[in-house]
Amino acid sequence: MERAAADPRAIVVGAGPAGLMAAEVLSAAGVAVDVNDAMPSAGRKFLMAGKSGLNLTHAEAAEKFVTRYGGRSEWVAPWLRGFDADALRDWARGLGVETFVGSSGRVFPKDMKAAPLLRAWLHRLRATGVRFHMRHRWLGWAGDALLFETPAGQVKVGAGGTALVLALGGGSWAKLGSDGTWVPLLRERAVDVASLRPANCGFDVAWSDHFRDRFAGQPVKSVTASFDGTHKQGEFVVTQHGVEGSLVYAFSAALRDAIEAEGSATLLLDLAPGKSLERLTQEIAHPRGARSMASHLQSRAGIAGVKAGLLRECAAREDYADPARLAAAIKALPLKLVAPRPLDEAISSAGGVRAETLDERLMLKAMPGVFCAGEMLDWEAPTGGYLLTACFASGRVAGRGALAWLRARTGDGDR
Repeated sequence: MERAAADPRAIVVGAGPAGLMAAEVLSAAGVAVDVNDAMPSAGRKFLMAGKSGLNLTHAEAAEKFVTRYGGRSEWVAPWLRGFDADALRDWARGLGVETFVGSSGRVFPKDMKAAPLLRAWLHRLRATGVRFHMRHRWLGWAGDALLFETPAGQVKVGAGGTALVLALGGGSWAKLGSDGTWVPLLRERAVDVASLRPANCGFDVAWSDHFRDRFAGQPVKSVTASFDGTHKQGEFVVTQHGVEGSLVYAFSAALRDAIEAEGSATLLLDLAPGKSLERLTQEIAHPRGARSMASHLQSRAGIAGVKAGLLRECAAREDYADPARLAAAIKALPLKLVAPRPLDEAISSAGGVRAETLDERLMLKAMPGVFCAGEMLDWEAPTGGYLLTACFASGRVAGRGALAWLRARTGDGDR
């Protein structure tokens, strides 16, 4: 069936932060906007991200902030110049949501919740005339029309003369709508899409049954991890399959790439970051008398519980006979990672529509009037507010690009 009503001038597919920001830019300029999403309600993944406290952005200096996007920093930088962390905080304030900077530099709403911000935003969008069509799953194109699967069956929406903004998310958290089903739809149109890969993810480790049974689910706190010359302190969690948590996520892109290239990656763990190697060696060399090695390591080196288990799991047996070797193992314990966890378990995904296929307005060069934004683009970032900031910023770029394209078509470029 054909959707009744005149073709909208702008269609947004995806009701996450990027799509909603594009809709806001367009509707604020007087453009009629229809937002379509496969889920029953808007912002499902956004709400999940805020379940334990919405990390909206980061208070880091702009020069450092942009480096968090790694090899895509130059591509992302113009988006952030147009809508940076301060602009995002001001935008939230305009919705009645005040923010604060945590001790780590991360920025949160004062009530820590995502729902009030999303409710206020949706209310404002509806007040400007944005129409929402939920449970409308985009199936691609049918000639010049867009095809959607809806509770009432398939619906065609004429797209001639309209701007189309695709903000379809990545490939993680399929149950929340980011399922990557759009990838073949764009590839069918000869759009170059890099395969989606897990980002900010956990990794598999070949634990022994004894270690897994005893320590799965336990946090490993106050450790320093090192990989490829980078050192970070924090904590992670032992899982049935391997490891996950903030410290692991901080290295996930580099670890994933190394595993793809070499078959495995070794993360070095300093289990006693507060002690130098020299001091640790002296402590371990202290006579232990009748005490067990476990009691000795706990009293002299602070190694107990899951840390002691990791040491037994990853150090060589002969290391325990030599204080210098054992201290060296504690300060640089090799943890071999054999695979990233599946894409759907990841916090976010890497890959997506390649930069080379888009112009500076995020319009597909081969498909005039079609814009892409958010996590479906080929960039990635660590957790800490960087992901959300770039999603908002790219949505704004795509929305402004769509607005400029529409105005050029109608000869209204000076409005």
